[in-house]
Amino acid sequence: MDTKTKNEILEKAKAWMRDELAEAHKQNTLKLKNVDEFNINPFLWSYLANYLEGNQNYKSLAKALIYPRVLGSSINTSFGSRTQELITRLFSDTFGSTTPGIDIEFIDKIDKRKKYCQVKAGPNVINHDDVTTIKEHFQALTNLARTNHLSIQHNDLYVCLLYGEEAEKSQFFRKLEKDYTVVMGKDFWHRFTGDEDFYADLIKAFGEVANEIDMKELVDNVVNDLAKDIQSKYSDMFGRSSQ
Repeated sequence: MDTKTKNEILEKAKAWMRDELAEAHKQNTLKLKNVDEFNINPFLWSYLANYLEGNQNYKSLAKALIYPRVLGSSINTSFGSRTQELITRLFSDTFGSTTPGIDIEFIDKIDKRKKYCQVKAGPNVINHDDVTTIKEHFQALTNLARTNHLSIQHNDLYVCLLYGEEAEKSQFFRKLEKDYTVVMGKDFWHRFTGDEDFYADLIKAFGEVANEIDMKELVDNVVNDLAKDIQSKYSDMFGRSSQ
């Protein structure tokens, strides 16, 4: 990959993060003004508010709900659901696969063979049922290749993780590795682009967009609106202790 092409791709990545991921994150945050958006554990709610803020007033109760959502599950879910979109946006739709159960197809820049991939965000995003599903998809592709006399070897079936380190890989990915190839983080992007430094440069590009983002005022406003909603619906539960 030449420098000009690489820089163009990194600029596309920054635009995707700015216009798609960050915007979706903002819109999902704005939805959290209503306490009914949360699945509340009533045994832990006031404990978490006190743990975080040292009290259980309505604003602290709101923060205990909002912070884990906006800084954790919301953005991680959004990123995870857009992994294939990210790759096709950066490298054109030719990498998308029309094969059922396969997300992308590409020529591995190291071994020069075509790979058929299930794409996942990171090293801890699947469960036991996902392992079974992935294996079924790969077995179906193997059967199709045999029927149509396609040259697909067992090690041409990849599970690709966009980020992560070997030590972070969950037990479910390690189970998959007994039968299929799992490539992740730097290794995946090296094989995908042919550039050994692409992974680090992509992370840096995302970091540059992060420096543009300041949603503190928006989050504070949502916290205040949620606190009012909690007060209107849960005053009997918390009473004067939450004033």
